[in-house]
Amino acid sequence: MSIGALDAMTAYGRALGVGADTAPGGLGKTGTTGRTQPGDGFGGMVEQLVGDAAGALRTAETASARQVAGNGDLIDVVTAMGAAETALDTVVAVRDRMVSAYTDIMRLQI
Repeated sequence: MSIGALDAMTAYGRALGVGADTAPGGLGKTGTTGRTQPGDGFGGMVEQLVGDAAGALRTAETASARQVAGNGDLIDVVTAMGAAETALDTVVAVRDRMVSAYTDIMRLQI
């Protein structure tokens, strides 16, 4: 399953609540409804994205370990693995877009 970079950013923006109660520019300063703190901006969003992906991977690993020990449910493992895969795909898509944007900026003539 392939997730486009724009699709990943849109989905993550919806998860953060970006767009409903944000400052000009769309990111950061979401107040009490969003998860980024005032002044975090894009860096805070990326930090939260990586933290969420790491948490999803830890959850999947824990569910898998419980299943191996005979205490877990296979459906929980599959669900956790799917969530972790989606989170990792989102992080990779954002990273690829950031690298692409950096490359484009470096090509600009001053």
